[in-house]
Amino acid sequence: MSERSEGANGLSIRVLLADDHDVVRRGLRDLLDGNDGFEVVGAAADGEEAVALAGEHSPDVVLMDLSMPRVDGIEATRRLLAERPDARVVVLTSFSDRERILDALDAGAVGYLLKDAEPEELLRGIEAAARGEAPLAPKAAKVVLSARADARPAAELTARETEVLGLLAQGLANKQIARRLGIAEKTVKTHLTSVFQSIGVSDRTQAALWARTHGIGGSQGS
Repeated sequence: MSERSEGANGLSIRVLLADDHDVVRRGLRDLLDGNDGFEVVGAAADGEEAVALAGEHSPDVVLMDLSMPRVDGIEATRRLLAERPDARVVVLTSFSDRERILDALDAGAVGYLLKDAEPEELLRGIEAAARGEAPLAPKAAKVVLSARADARPAAELTARETEVLGLLAQGLANKQIARRLGIAEKTVKTHLTSVFQSIGVSDRTQAALWARTHGIGGSQGS
């Protein structure tokens, strides 16, 4: 099999599984064990056990179900990150409603994936989390962007910021945006910093998603 990304420890990505269904835990273990670059260091049947195993095995990424006995996934995420703030919790669940998604992310989860995801999508999500990114299923991304839009209306952007954001959404790099608008690349960076703060995102991908959700940018130009 092809070589995959390395974890935070420079070796395989150390993954802890937390799900109350044995068949799900076994399926995830088989998937990860069958691909280079991953090591399953533990499997928990409830949130309380997940917190304990995280302290014992120091995983890079925790795949956390939401609906579990004793301690649910949201509370387990809070407890786990209070003890191990360097861990990256990715929710893996069948729930895609707004409240659960936002509660999980507020608890500290860095990603939110759905159980109907394709195996490769799940593997890429784990790799992304290990790299410090935030893997979100499309439904979850839409909820997050909608919530941020509710809190920060597009009207907060200036006309120039909207232009810059629109070109970013079309896939243009900073240098291309600068050339298109006839401004310095440093000015583009300044505008994007302001845009990110205004709309509540932390990277270009999230900004592009926000822009498309709000009808800014459209299809890529020539």
